[in-house]
Amino acid sequence: MMETEDFITPPDHVNFIAKKLFGNCGEILNGSIAYLKKGGGGPVDMHTHANDHLFIVISGEAKVVLENETKIIRKNEAFTVRGNIPHSIWNNIDGETIMIGITIKN
Repeated sequence: MMETEDFITPPDHVNFIAKKLFGNCGEILNGSIAYLKKGGGGPVDMHTHANDHLFIVISGEAKVVLENETKIIRKNEAFTVRGNIPHSIWNNIDGETIMIGITIKN
């Protein structure tokens, strides 16, 4: 069953629920969809880059490994990774995780 406690039905909508995942976070440079199999992710060695990433998990669960912490992103959640912080992202379940990655210009 889908967790919907943070979802709302907008005015004048029927059989429709929505959850805001993010607000204005800058100029979008590109976006991708990723399918992470069991044990999948990367890069193997954490990396940095000039721009930030906004990750949205569609199904499954992702683990973002950062320089000084680990963040779990569950289905229907989003998380922004600052590009200048060493990081990598991994599937955090035994099945497949599907996620959207959006690159944001700094």
